Amino acid sequence: MSLIRWQPWQEIETLSRQLDRLFDDFTPANRTAAPAAHTWTPAIELKATDAAFVLRAELPGIAAKDLDIQVTRAGVSITGEYRSETKNEDGKFFRSEFRYGSFRRVVPLPVAIQNDQVKADFTDGILTLTLPKVVSDRPKVVKVNLADAITEPKLEADSNHMPAETQTTHTDDVWAEKAA
Repeated sequence: MSLIRWQPWQEIETLSRQLDRLFDDFTPANRTAAPAAHTWTPAIELKATDAAFVLRAELPGIAAKDLDIQVTRAGVSITGEYRSETKNEDGKFFRSEFRYGSFRRVVPLPVAIQNDQVKADFTDGILTLTLPKVVSDRPKVVKVNLADAITEPKLEADSNHMPAETQTTHTDDVWAEKAA
C-alpha cells in the first residue's frame, strides 16, 4: 500500500472554484438567451473621500486603445478587449493560459457624481478614475447659534403655591376655565 500525500490547500482551492462557478450561474448577467463562455472581469477598488470617489481597476496587459470607459451620474462601465498577438509563428500552442476576448465591468456608485468632471489615469496596467461627488450630496454641517434663541416666559403659580401646570377646573379641562 502506497501513501498518498494530502494537500488540503489544493482541495480548498478546488472547492472555492466550484462554489464560484455555482454562484456565477445565479447572477443576472449570466441569465442571457445564449450561454456565454466564462469571461474575465477586472478587479476594482472603490474608495470614498469627502469630495470624490476614487475607482481603481486592474487591467494588466491591455492597451488604452482597447478600453471604453463610460461614466454616468450613477455608475461606471469599463469595457475592453484582450487581443491575441497576430504573429506568424511555426508550431501550435501546447498550452495557453492567457486570456483573450472581451470583458465588461459595471460599478454602481452609492451617490451621484459629476460625470463631466471625471479625471482618468492609466499607468502600468492600473486605471484610476477620480469621480467628483455632486456638490449637493456632500454632507453639510450647519452651526446653530443658541444666543439668538428666544426664551419663553415662565408661568407663575397663584397664592395656593401650587404649580401652574396642576391647577385645573373641576372638569379637568384646561379650556373650560377660559370659556366660563
